[in-house]
Amino acid sequence: MDTQPSVNPLPYQARQDNKFSRDQIKVAATGFASLFSLIGIMFYGLSFFYDFWVRDMGWSRVTITSGSAFGRVTVSLLGFLVGGLIDKFGPRKLILLGVLLGGFAFMGFGLMTDLWQFFLFSLMAALGYICGGPLPNQVLTTRWFTRSRGKAMGFAYIGVGVGGMLVPQIARYLNTWFGWHTSLILLGILMVLIAFPVAFSVKDAPPGAVSEKTAVKEPDIPVRQILKNRSLYLLMIGSTCSIAAVSGTSQHLKLFFSIDLNYTQEQSANLISIVLFSSIIGRLFMGWMADRIPKKFVMIVIYLLVAAAIPMLYFAHIPGVIYAFAFVFGMALGGDYMIIPLMTAELFGIKVLGKVMGIILTTDVIADALSPMLVGWIRDKTGSYFSGFEILITLAIIGTIAILLLPQKRNADPVLE
Repeated sequence: MDTQPSVNPLPYQARQDNKFSRDQIKVAATGFASLFSLIGIMFYGLSFFYDFWVRDMGWSRVTITSGSAFGRVTVSLLGFLVGGLIDKFGPRKLILLGVLLGGFAFMGFGLMTDLWQFFLFSLMAALGYICGGPLPNQVLTTRWFTRSRGKAMGFAYIGVGVGGMLVPQIARYLNTWFGWHTSLILLGILMVLIAFPVAFSVKDAPPGAVSEKTAVKEPDIPVRQILKNRSLYLLMIGSTCSIAAVSGTSQHLKLFFSIDLNYTQEQSANLISIVLFSSIIGRLFMGWMADRIPKKFVMIVIYLLVAAAIPMLYFAHIPGVIYAFAFVFGMALGGDYMIIPLMTAELFGIKVLGKVMGIILTTDVIADALSPMLVGWIRDKTGSYFSGFEILITLAIIGTIAILLLPQKRNADPVLE
């Protein structure tokens, strides 16, 4: 265990952590509002319209899911550039840009008439996510909070669940009154109205703040030395497989409910809202567990929930089973993305957290983007989701086994100590 001197590079934070200032409340609200819009509405809300595109535009499932894959994989390569822009211009400007890009992309989806426009607006949406999503909000929160940093980020991520829970209901009513074209335009406007004013009012850093880079001098650890650690690959396999299983399931829920099970728009919206409501409970509960028991065991519980939830879709015709699926899968969804950085810090420490997460997130983003495409392709070819579900269950099990093989605590490796 490292024994390092206590360093407080941002004295303003320490004075304010016991009693939150108005500026800190604005920062927390910015995180909530931007993630509410750019993930809750844009990511979970967009999939609510997939069945309309299948019916009205005549596009296949693999085509529809490939838009998100194209945008996210392309933009993931720009992550390092966005990090540099945050350092140069501050997180506030990037968040404002991201909110505008995401809102305009949603409006564009409502106006599109051709496939090339769909890919263009998918790319714009992905740019909005990377500019205004988790990365700049983590930087902004880190600058303004110290001891309460986890609480602040937890509040921000609740915005994801709240947005994802509400948007199916909002979209359902808008579709009933205006149709899906106008609904997407109105949701895009709503995204901007919710997030832009709050983000506009925040400051990039507390007054008198000192750069953490200049305040804490830590030795640089080459990536090639990190790549020699066996735990990196086990964690990468585990997280990649589980995220592939979660994304491949969540992105097809509306299509499965509406077309394959012939549920009404109201029934489909209610089930998706249950999933996202349960994800809030899962995020809070798994976070509470991670503070009390080894994070490895929490990660195993989450991955087992993923593996247990997906088979319930085979028995959706049995009364009550689909609601059990919605609750269990939502619990896993809430904890899945949250546990990865916690487990990474547990195994590798804070010094190399950014580098290790950069490596892991690259494969996670690819899995997150391509898994729905694979499931959609199988559904288009076979006329059933069952074979796709089998692959997702297998991935969840592989991910669980990989995490089981991880050490419980950080390796006694001088390179990572």
